[in-house]
Amino acid sequence: MIGVTLSPYAAALSLADLSDKDAGAGLKGALERGAEVAVSLLGKKDGFWGDERVRIPLPDWIRKVEKAIKVLGKSKDIEQMKEGVNRAAEQAVPQAKALLLGAVKAMTVEDARKILQGGDNSVTAFFQDKTQVALAQKFLPVVMSVTNRIGLAQQYNQLAAQVQQTGLITLSPDQTRVENHVTKKALDGLYFMIGEEEKKIRQNPAAAGSEILKRVFGAMK
Repeated sequence: MIGVTLSPYAAALSLADLSDKDAGAGLKGALERGAEVAVSLLGKKDGFWGDERVRIPLPDWIRKVEKAIKVLGKSKDIEQMKEGVNRAAEQAVPQAKALLLGAVKAMTVEDARKILQGGDNSVTAFFQDKTQVALAQKFLPVVMSVTNRIGLAQQYNQLAAQVQQTGLITLSPDQTRVENHVTKKALDGLYFMIGEEEKKIRQNPAAAGSEILKRVFGAMK
């Protein structure tokens, strides 16, 4: 029987062996998948409210004085606000898809190589760097519209005014606008979910269902 020795190239494809075309295509596939999954999971009813990992809490100043607020007879308002901030985020997130996918299309070969050779959260970091400012600008008017429509903004503003009158706490101008808090936390949740999908693809690229993803991310193991 004649023995056959496989060359290192045949035995295992390394990252260096991949062409720029394959590296770019594989990474773009991962980025698109991560973005689409994150948006689909969060941009629906209970996307935030029903998931403890991304559920948006009330601002810190409310939580610090929550007992005192309830003494003021605002227990019902507090409970409504807890759900309201999450509902506002759920309605804002679908606005992210076009910007996220646009960032993928604009990605250069050098971007691809840096991400593939970076750490476990390099995909998520890429999205944050390329989209965070634009997404915040995109989310804010949507969040404002929702908070106004469901009465959350009015509840929040009234509560902020009443608490400040008691002298329990002094709020900065930024803290008196609930839409700022919702927008920030919605972005945090979005990037978190992208990161979760990134982990799955890195850990098991074969399960991603794409041959190019298996080749690219399999080479990184």
